[in-house]
Amino acid sequence: MAKNSHALFSALFFVLLIGASHAGGGIAIYWGQNGNEGTLSEACATGKYSHVIIAFLNKFGNGQTPEMNLAGHCNPATNSCTKFSADIKDCQRRGIKVLLSIGGGIGSYSLSSPKDARTVATFLWNTFLGGKSTSRPLGDAVLDGIDFDIELGSTQNWEHLARFLKGYGKRVYLGAAPQCPIPDKFLGTALETGLFDFVWVQFYNNPPCQYANGNITNLVNSWNRWTSSVHAGKIFLGLPAAPAAAGSGYIPADVLSSQILPVIKKSTKYGGVMLWSRFYDGQNGYSDSIISSV
Repeated sequence: MAKNSHALFSALFFVLLIGASHAGGGIAIYWGQNGNEGTLSEACATGKYSHVIIAFLNKFGNGQTPEMNLAGHCNPATNSCTKFSADIKDCQRRGIKVLLSIGGGIGSYSLSSPKDARTVATFLWNTFLGGKSTSRPLGDAVLDGIDFDIELGSTQNWEHLARFLKGYGKRVYLGAAPQCPIPDKFLGTALETGLFDFVWVQFYNNPPCQYANGNITNLVNSWNRWTSSVHAGKIFLGLPAAPAAAGSGYIPADVLSSQILPVIKKSTKYGGVMLWSRFYDGQNGYSDSIISSV
């Protein structure tokens, strides 16, 4: 009997240990919109990030020739962004998932129909994922997935793009960066597919559901709605990494660690924190301040 009890205790302890190792979250970071933020490899070498999101492919769909804008890092038109292929592979060797973000706050993109969504999915697969193309702006590295940061253009057909991309296999991860009001104007229908692995909700520049003046109630209420009503793999709390990174919604690191994270980590959907962006994180040291609490 004692022997069996010991075995049972060991098994229970192992289960608790496994549960504990999965309870912690990661930090997802957007990289690519400031040439002074350092390389992709440097970001990954810090050991602070679980996901790096390359921003942005900001022109595509509706018959347009797709274009990528990586600010001061490189010029896709002259093929100078292929140098990041080695960086992407380096990040992946460290166990970090690297996604390409499509959309953004500035650009020209839309999906005119399900057929258009299929065309864009095929382009993304062949150009950045596991397919083949004579033009691969980021070189031969195979990205882990696509992030939907849709803030402009059409509000329709994004669910079709998600389905077509997932049709290439489970190893194509899908991320989304909706605003915190539910449902998101652009991504609400797409999120209903349940196909998204990571949803990093933007709890900034959205007064009705963000932190303000010491009050966490609106943010927590919105978080609870997201985690209870949106079917997704993991949900991340999206925040600006410095006061200058957004118009509103910045949360001091000590407030996040002491008041907010202990509450939101109770959700089984909790995935961690998303920060905009690597440049501001480097300036402010935000991830250093919160990583032990995330």
